[in-house]
Amino acid sequence: MASEAKLARVPWRAIGWSGAAALLALPFVAMQFTKEVNWTLGDFIAFGIMLLMVGIPLELAVRFSGNRLYRAGALLALLGMFLTIWVNLAVGIVGSEDNPANLGFFVALLIGMVGAVFARARPKGMTLAMVATAASLGIAFVVAVNGPTDEPWVPHAREFFGTSVLAALFLASAALFRGASRS
Repeated sequence: MASEAKLARVPWRAIGWSGAAALLALPFVAMQFTKEVNWTLGDFIAFGIMLLMVGIPLELAVRFSGNRLYRAGALLALLGMFLTIWVNLAVGIVGSEDNPANLGFFVALLIGMVGAVFARARPKGMTLAMVATAASLGIAFVVAVNGPTDEPWVPHAREFFGTSVLAALFLASAALFRGASRS
């Protein structure tokens, strides 16, 4: 009880939003010291939108559920979504960021989001939505590597590892949502 009272006093919201602002400011600061980082206004806007796509749903999950497993599941799902989008836009998951096969990874995320809407964010339905997202990432990878590539020198093992890490985040999220549905 005493540790929960201490935990409740920690300003998590302020820490989270301050961290997001710091992440957004980091490339601007780096641009002052190196020519290697060269972000445009569009890059900052896109990254800001991505941070909001994580922050706002996480705020809602924390406000509407007191279940820690549910909150952790939501956090992992949002982290998986954020990383999938970030990697795909920055360098591409398979081939370069310009490879049209990478659109399949966005479709996988869309499947998860539609599943979450149909589940009305309830834990049992979220479990299924996260499993569907992980499976869809795997299918997107198989389709992408069996098509033409614009970077033939990049080994598919590296791309498979990256896709597996992303899928593992969604599977771990599914396990947490499943635990939340049982409690």
